[in-house]
Amino acid sequence: MWVVWEVLPTVAWRIAKVTAFIALGVSLANLLVAFGVAERVARVSKYLTRPANLPDAVGTAIVTTAASTTAGYGMLAEFRESGRLSDRATLVAVSINTFFGFVQHIFTFYAPVLIPILGLEVGLLYVGSRAAIALAITLTGVVAGAVLLPAGTATPRAVETDGGETERGDGADPDPDEPARPTDVGTEYPGTVGGKLRYAVREGYAKTRDILPRLAGIYAVVAVLTANVDVTRATSAAEPLVSVLGLPGAAVPVVAVFTLDTTNGALFLASLPADTFTPEGAVATMLVGGIVSFAVSTFKRSIPFQYGIWGAEFGSKVIVVNTTLKVGFIASAVGLLLYGPV
Repeated sequence: MWVVWEVLPTVAWRIAKVTAFIALGVSLANLLVAFGVAERVARVSKYLTRPANLPDAVGTAIVTTAASTTAGYGMLAEFRESGRLSDRATLVAVSINTFFGFVQHIFTFYAPVLIPILGLEVGLLYVGSRAAIALAITLTGVVAGAVLLPAGTATPRAVETDGGETERGDGADPDPDEPARPTDVGTEYPGTVGGKLRYAVREGYAKTRDILPRLAGIYAVVAVLTANVDVTRATSAAEPLVSVLGLPGAAVPVVAVFTLDTTNGALFLASLPADTFTPEGAVATMLVGGIVSFAVSTFKRSIPFQYGIWGAEFGSKVIVVNTTLKVGFIASAVGLLLYGPV
C-alpha cells in the first residue's frame, strides 16, 4: 500500500517556503525597478551582464541569487514573463546565476558544517573545487551570451498581437486581458512610496497565483513517488564508475551515502581511516557522489521547482542546461584531481 497522507505535511511546508520566496522575489524585482534601485545595481553588475549581451537590469536578479536562489529565479521569471528576456537570454542568465547561488551556501553550509567535518585540507579542497566548478559555469554563461545573443540587449521573446502578427516583445501592443507590466525604461510607476509598495505586492501576488497550482501539484506527485519508489537505485552506477576511475573500494559506500545526503556522506568519509583516501581522492569521491546524485536530486527537487517556476517546456530546457553544465564541469574537476599535474 502506497504512503500518501504521511508525506503531505512535508510537501505543504516545502511548498509554503518556496511560494513565499517566489512571491518575495517577484515583488522585490518590481519594487527595485519602481524605486530605481535596479538601475543602481545594474551599474555594478553590468561588467557581468554586458559582456553576455544581457539587459543591465538582469544583474539585479543575478546578485539577488547570492541571498536567495529562489528569489533570484523568481525575478528572472518575471523578466522573462514581461518580455524583457528571450528564452535564450533567460538560459544564459540562469547559467550566470550558478556562482552566485553557490556563494550563499559557503556561509550557510560549507564553512560552518562541511569543512569542520572533513578537516581543513580536504574541506577547503572540496569547497574550492565546487567554487571553481560554479565559477566555470558562470563564465561559460557569459561566453555563451557573447556568442549567442545579439549585441546590446537581449532580444525579447516574440509575442502575438491581436492581428495575429508576430512582433518583438518590446514593440507589441499589450494584451488587454493581462495586467500592465513595466517593460521599458520609460515606464511610469506610482509616484508615492505607498503606491510603489502596493504595486510590487500586487505584481508578486499575481505571479505567485499563476505559479502556485502547478508548483503544488508537481511537488505532491514527486513526494508521493519518492516515498514509495526507491529512486536511489541510481547509486548502482557508482561501482563501475569508481572502478574505472581507480578509486579505492571504500569509495562506493561513500558515494552511495553522499548521494542520499551530503552531510552524512561527509561524516561517513571522515570516519574512515586516514590512509583510505588521499585528499584529492576524497574530494574526487565526493564529486562522483554529486554526479550520481543528479538522478535523485533532479527528480526530487529540480523538476518540481523548475516546472513550477517556468512550466514544463521551458523548465525542461533549464534542467537540461543546468545538468549538462554541472555534470560536465564536475567530471572535468574529477579528472584534474585524479590525473592532473601534481
